[in-house]
Amino acid sequence: MAQGGAMRVKGFDIHRQWLDRPAQEAVLADLRGVIRAAPLMHPVTAAGRRMSVRMTSAGRVGWISDRAGYRYAARHPAGQVWPAIPDSILSIWRALGPARLPDCCLVNFYGEGARMGLHQDRDEGTFDHPVISLSLGDDGLFRMGNPTRGGKTESLWLNSGDVVVMGGDARLAHHGVDRIRFGSSSLLPRGGRVNVTLRVVDDVQERR
Repeated sequence: MAQGGAMRVKGFDIHRQWLDRPAQEAVLADLRGVIRAAPLMHPVTAAGRRMSVRMTSAGRVGWISDRAGYRYAARHPAGQVWPAIPDSILSIWRALGPARLPDCCLVNFYGEGARMGLHQDRDEGTFDHPVISLSLGDDGLFRMGNPTRGGKTESLWLNSGDVVVMGGDARLAHHGVDRIRFGSSSLLPRGGRVNVTLRVVDDVQERR
């Protein structure tokens, strides 16, 4: 594990190169096992618009989106229970998060042209714990906003191995990924970016 320094931007704690290349490869191998058990899917929004990212989850619950709304569920839409969160990913939480372990590991895959609009992570039922995010593969332009929509935003490129901790004032801040530099990393042989977020999910409230 190699740590290239930390910085804070708008309350987001950014740990550059938290994972070195061998550690990134180990996480990626574990994620392939997660994806075999719970295949990636293209979620749709409540309005029926297909998201450009593909998603899956690991843990006690997984995050899903469909015409019924955004929510956490105990099973993949295909019916199987979610696989366990790999220890290689839990080790990041143990180093940077609270003692309470996460319930969900959301895995987003960004192919060429994929993006994620500004949004809040607020389906968890509690906001007392941080969301911890790991970037793997191609660079992603990460935009950081505010707890309310509008106002000044700041952006920076996240590189493979970077970890972002969204806690405190940043826990409910809007954030998103404007674009990726497709092919900028050799970690994924065919290109693309994987984003892994760890969340505590208590008293889940569905948003419809």
